[in-house]
Formats: sequence, C-alpha cells, structure tokens
Amino acid sequence: MPGPMGGPGRNMSTAKAKDFKKTTKKLIKNYLSKYKIALIIVIIFAIGSTIFTIVGPKILGNATTEIFNGLVSKLSGGAGIDFGKLGAILLGLLGLYFSSALFSLIQGFTMTGVSQKLTYKLRNDIVQKINKLPMNYFDTKTHGEVLSIITNDIDTLSMNLNQSITQIITSVCTIIGILIMMLSISWQMTLISLIILPIAGVLVKIIVTRSQKYFKAQQDYLGHVNGQVEEIYGGLNIVKVFNAERKADKEFEKANNTLYHSAWKSQFLSGLIHPVMNFIGNIGYVGVAVAGGYLAINGTITVGNIQSFIQYNRQFVQPINQIAQISSMLQSMAAAAERIFEFLEQPEEIDTAKGNIDTSKIEGNIVFDHVKFGYDPNKTIINDFNCSVKNGQKIAIVGPTGAGKSTMVKLLMRFYDVNSGAILIDGHNIKDFKRGDLRKMFGMVLQDTWLFGGTVKDNIKYGKEDATDDEVIRAAKAAHVHHFIKTLPNGYNSLLNEESSNVSAGQKQLLTIARVILADPKILILDEATSSIDTRTEIQIQDAMDNLMKGRTSFIIAHRLSTIKNADLILVMNHGDIVEQGTHEGLLAKGGFYSDLYNSQFEVEEVETK
Repeated sequence: MPGPMGGPGRNMSTAKAKDFKKTTKKLIKNYLSKYKIALIIVIIFAIGSTIFTIVGPKILGNATTEIFNGLVSKLSGGAGIDFGKLGAILLGLLGLYFSSALFSLIQGFTMTGVSQKLTYKLRNDIVQKINKLPMNYFDTKTHGEVLSIITNDIDTLSMNLNQSITQIITSVCTIIGILIMMLSISWQMTLISLIILPIAGVLVKIIVTRSQKYFKAQQDYLGHVNGQVEEIYGGLNIVKVFNAERKADKEFEKANNTLYHSAWKSQFLSGLIHPVMNFIGNIGYVGVAVAGGYLAINGTITVGNIQSFIQYNRQFVQPINQIAQISSMLQSMAAAAERIFEFLEQPEEIDTAKGNIDTSKIEGNIVFDHVKFGYDPNKTIINDFNCSVKNGQKIAIVGPTGAGKSTMVKLLMRFYDVNSGAILIDGHNIKDFKRGDLRKMFGMVLQDTWLFGGTVKDNIKYGKEDATDDEVIRAAKAAHVHHFIKTLPNGYNSLLNEESSNVSAGQKQLLTIARVILADPKILILDEATSSIDTRTEIQIQDAMDNLMKGRTSFIIAHRLSTIKNADLILVMNHGDIVEQGTHEGLLAKGGFYSDLYNSQFEVEEVETK
C-alpha cells in the first residue's frame, strides 16, 4: 500500500515465520560470544546471589524454631528464648541478604554493560550497512521501516536481553536450589509440590506456542505504522493541500488496528501465564499446608521447617512463572533480532573495482555503449542507449516524463548497475572504479534539494570539509547566494533547521549549487537544477553555471528547453532510447520530435504570459 508520498508499502501478512533457534544461535555466535568474560561474571554472581537468597528461608526457619522452642521451654519453667543464639542467626541471615544484594548489583551492572555495548555495535553495524546497500533495496522499503529497525527493534533486543539472561540464570538456579532445600526438609511435601510442574509446563507451552506468531507480527506491523507516520508527517503540507487528512487517517487507522490486534493477542496470551501459574501455585500451597500439619502432629518436622518449606513452596512457583514470562520476552527479542539480522544480511553493492585508477588524470570523456537497464529486470526502460561525450562538452538530456533522463544519470553515478552494455569514462568501465573514487569525480545538483541541520557554512563545505572561509565565500558568490547569506542574523554561521524550512526552496537550491561549485568536480550533473528558482534568480545563476561548466563535462537534464539552447549536444530521449541528437538549431531545423517538443512548450509559455 503506497503512502501519501508515493513510498512503497509492505505486505506484512506475507512475513516469514520466525526461526527462534536459528536466530538465537546467530545472536550468540556473532555478538554475545565477544563478551564471554563479562557473561561468565554475570553467571557467577547471579548464581551466588541466588544461593544466598535460597539459604535465607532455611536460616529464618531455624530462628523460628529457636523462638518456638524457647517459648515452649519457658512455659515448662525452663530458660526460655536464647536471644544470643537468636541474634547470631539473624545477623548471619542479614549478612547473607547483604551479600546477595551486592552480588545482584555486580551482575546487573555487568549485564547492563554487555547489553549496551551490543546495542552500540548493532547500531553501528546497521548504519554502516545502510551505506553499503544498493539503491534498489530502498525502493522496496519505506523510511519508517528502516528507522524502526534502528530504534524499536534494537531497543527491544537490548532491553529484553538485559533482563532475560539474568532471569534465566537466577530462575534455573532458584528452581534447583529450592528443590534441594525442600528435599532436605521433607521429601513427602516436596513430592506434592512437584505434582504441579507437569501441569504448569503443559499450560505454559500451550500459551507460548499460540503467542509466538503474534510477537513477530507485532514487530512487523510496528515498522509499518512507523513508516506511515514518517511519510504522512514528512509530507504534511501535501496532505493538507489535497485535503487528504481523512484518507491518511483511515490508512493509519487500518494499519494501527492491525497492530492493535496483533499486540493485544500477544500481550493477552503472555499475560495469561501469571494468573494461571498463581492458581496452580495456590493449589500446591494448600496441599503442602495440609501435609505439613500432618507431619508436625506426628513429630517428624519442626514448626520452623514448615515455615521454611512454605516459603520455598511459594518461591518455587515464582521462578517457573518468571521462566514463562522470559519465554515471552525471548519471543519478542528473537523477533526483533530476526528483523535486524535480515537487514544486516541483505546483499551489498558488489565491489567490481580492478586496481586503483588514478582519477586525478581523468579528463571526462564518457561513452554509453549499448546500455540496457530496467529497475525491474522484467521491465526494461533503457533499451539501447549509445552516446559518445567529449571532455568539456555540455550535454543536455531532454524528453517527456518517463523517457529515462534521470535514470541515465543514476547509471552514470552507479546508483544502479546496467543490465547489459557498458558506461566508460576515459576508456575505463565505471565498474572498474571504486564507487567512492567514481563519485568524487561528480558534482550533482538535483531537483530535490538536501540540506542538513547545521550552519550555512557547514552545508556548503559538505563536499570539501577542508575548504577555507575564503573558498566558501567565493563559491557562494559564484552561486549568487552570498548576498542572501549576509542578510541572515549570523551570516555564514546561521543555523538551518533539520527541514531547512527557514529558507526558501530557491535559496536552498542556490546553497546546493554553491556546495557543488566549492567541491570543484570534473563532471557536473544538473538534474532540473533551476526548477525551484524563480525566473530572475535563474537568469542570475545561469552565467555562474556557464562559467562553472567551462572545461568540465556537464550533463543537464531540463524540462524547460529554453535553458539548454547553448548546449554542445542535445540528446532527445523517448521510451528509453535516443531518438534524436544534435544542437538546438539543428534539431529545430529537422522538424522532428525535439522541434515538436520545443514548439509545444513555447506555445504553453506564450499562453501563460497572456
């Protein structure tokens, strides 16, 4: 479902089922294995903390027995309660609990460090991956979906990992430790407590199995909702202009409703575990209480041991309940990790560079040799493009919308690779260049301007960070934007906001042109570079652009044919092929496709001026 800005949607219902085991192995092997020492520390201190906690009820039971025996002794005329012995027991118990808290603090601190380091590394890996992915990957994803991986999925993984590993260790140790302590008190009462385990296990398995698919769907739909929000509010002015608020609301409501149902089901099913386990635990508690009373009457167990056992019985259900909750966390964590790994495992741009080509000696002779291309391999839009361009020439590419003009530039910059044929620069196939070296040779001014949040100076220096202030000013003057910058409150140090909404569209375009002028590239690409500029400003910068293009191979994509009359060569494209080529006067004299295109545009301009 496309968003209001035309971004492609994603059919979430076709998302593949999560492979929990494979994803977990990948997470351990590729990431957690790098923190072995820290994880060993976490395990040791988690076990220590759990052991100290488990021993506590047994010692507290001894204190209770001591008090009970003392009271019975006093009633019989004896010495009564031995407060010295009782105090020693309680001090020992206090020491155990303090040690348990200290161990828990150390393991918590260490585990938090591991999870945050993992988060840091994953975010770095994703950002580096973004720069290595081919452009066609982003043709199939909305910005919001990619953003959701960097934010929601990594945060979910980090938070659940931090909690789940510690809880798994402590829960397992608690179950084993409590079982040992219970057996040391009474095997009969322990047997009653154990009867609840298979019942609890079956119920938990049923609940987890049913909730598993909803956790994956919840993460997927969350990315889709984020994508819609990003698209709608990124183009809010367009939505308002076309009165599409209601449509946008309906589309969002539909996606949000799907997210609601998947999230509701996953959370409801995982939430069932707690009351179910409490109910089963209470049944076991009743059985233990009855059995304990019977054994106490027979004199086979002390009052303190009954108290200890009841505490252990209550605690015995708690780690089982925690493990059930952890299973939900692990499902959510694995769903997030799977989406992250899917992104990190996407095929990267293929490096086809052959050695190091000295780009400083490149002159700018370009040949398009039988180029064939389609964004979809089954749908070719550039059929058989042939053209030879000499260095220093100014080449205009014109044609109706969808003729393939901008596509040729994207192929030249290797945003996409040709399906067949070749593009040569000074006899070198562009696939033989390193992508970074290839793109350094180009300066590009697009129809859609891009400025980042920062100073005006930093934006102009984006392509040449070591430029001096004098070089920045000269570039701004050449782009006829110096006067405007001087009118800003802080001049070249004035801040642009993230959306650059504090400058006009024409001024933004002038700043991007100044950026290219400063970068001083060998080859220029101007894709509708003056479309956002008023006629007066266009006349002002035309001379500057002409001076900039002298001695450089330049490609100009233009709809307004009046702006490319002085081009050395005009390539007329239609349906992915060059249908005509020549100078402006020569093409007009032929009376062909270009002539019709020019005359129709001229007639429209005449009508508009009347």
